[in-house]
Amino acid sequence: MLYRTVPKTGDRLSILGFGCMRLSPTKTGGVDEERATRQIRYAIDHGVNYLDTAPVYHLGRSEPVLAKALAHGYREKVRIATKLPPWSVHERADMNRILAAQLKTLQTSYIDYYLLHSLSRESWEKLKNIGVREFLDAAKKDGRIKNAGFSFHGNTATLQEIVDAYDWEFCQIQYNYLDEHNQAGTAGLKYAAAHRLAVMVMEPLRGGNLAGPVPDEIRKIWDESSVKRSPAAWGLRWVWNHPEVTVVLSGMNNEVHIDENLKEAGATLPNSLTQDELAIISRVRDTYIQLMKVGCTGCGYCMPCPAGVDIPGCFAIYNTHHLFPRDRTAKSLYIGRLGGILGDKSYAGLCRRCGKCETICPQHLPIPALMKTVSQEMEGRTMGVKVNVAKGALWCLDAAGRIKRKLSQKTP
Repeated sequence: MLYRTVPKTGDRLSILGFGCMRLSPTKTGGVDEERATRQIRYAIDHGVNYLDTAPVYHLGRSEPVLAKALAHGYREKVRIATKLPPWSVHERADMNRILAAQLKTLQTSYIDYYLLHSLSRESWEKLKNIGVREFLDAAKKDGRIKNAGFSFHGNTATLQEIVDAYDWEFCQIQYNYLDEHNQAGTAGLKYAAAHRLAVMVMEPLRGGNLAGPVPDEIRKIWDESSVKRSPAAWGLRWVWNHPEVTVVLSGMNNEVHIDENLKEAGATLPNSLTQDELAIISRVRDTYIQLMKVGCTGCGYCMPCPAGVDIPGCFAIYNTHHLFPRDRTAKSLYIGRLGGILGDKSYAGLCRRCGKCETICPQHLPIPALMKTVSQEMEGRTMGVKVNVAKGALWCLDAAGRIKRKLSQKTP
């Protein structure tokens, strides 16, 4: 296992982190706790020392399962990362309440890496106004958390604003060779690193979509390379090739995949890809773009949208929906990230057809017309209902947690 250093603290972290959002499922959709525990401990035994979870993962089961997996001495071998859900915070007291519950659930006295979950400009302003910076300062001072950070799915400009607004130790962004210019992108990665933040990368394989099976056109390009690797290995190595990246999170729930990821994590140094290898990856990326429904490169020239639409974000998820038909999560991601559940409302249906974006698009895309198509296909006529149902589910999950905590407090 190779390790990289957190700039502000000197902490040494494994370049491969264990993402606990997709733990081994049962046939009924729950978590196979015994298998997940074996997998987590196997990864730790082979050098992984960074594990990422959140209250909302697996409908509240991820943190408890991780706690069980870290029993019998494993907690002392790792750094735990978990998150404060902004949608459950309404006042300063909620922050302390949620953190206290997480410490109890994870059976630990401190969280190594504590993130504000899926920050947007709107949620950051809300948390900032009710004292989240003071909360983080206090939690670090009294030892409940060691490092403060945030996870992020917005654009580069918003990332820069948030980086500048607090003395963070780290951040977490989505980054892969298809998202080089989407969301935070390479510009955001470099900005965070220039401010001495450790950068944890999520979705290095776009939820497994870049790992295969891949389209025939993509497979042919990989096969042309003199260096033979799986699509997953190519994708991971591309992210690790960036020296600004500290940890790459992988949602590992298959023993074969864990072994493959461990192998790559023991052999991939920064700036280790050759020019020929980078050229192969560039051809793969360009071919994916050609296969996409909308030829958006994610350059962001169309932003900001006067109506608040995340134009590159809408196109990215819409393209994923069509490019990877076996992946049934695209519409859920669309609703969660763009519908105002985990961030600002920025879905295609907000488009006012002003045409400003179309006049400056380097690809000369008919953006307003495409926004209408995206809205019809990804939102339908029930967008508001879907958003309300999802918000209701999050509220129920949070309420269930509060009830459970109250009951446990009454139990002698």
